[in-house]
Amino acid sequence: MTRLTLADCFDPTGERFGVPTYPWRLAPDGLATRRQLRARGLRPGGQDVAAQLLRPRRRREPLTAYLYRVSLARPVRPMTPARWHAHAAMMRARRTCPHCRRDAGYVIPPSLGACAPCAYPDHSDAPRST
Repeated sequence: MTRLTLADCFDPTGERFGVPTYPWRLAPDGLATRRQLRARGLRPGGQDVAAQLLRPRRRREPLTAYLYRVSLARPVRPMTPARWHAHAAMMRARRTCPHCRRDAGYVIPPSLGACAPCAYPDHSDAPRST
């Protein structure tokens, strides 16, 4: 693995990486990440990646953030009552234990596959005598 330096991250023509590349925090105006678009109430809207940011790291691959054109971004679709209903049903399904069929009050971790009382039936809440 070749180590990437900050100077290697500057490729505005896209010759090296195939897409214009800038160092972390040095993107030109008019480009934004998905999170930055979302903070403005926008979404990429099907456009292709316009550029990328790279941040070199010492022992791992560089961090990459894809940039989109703000001028081509579209407004975020509003949440309709039907979407809110579908979202509530999805969250209810993630909170329902498949073993006891009760609402756990939290999203059940996929690693357990059940609520805590069903996953660990041997553990009781009663204080133990020593």
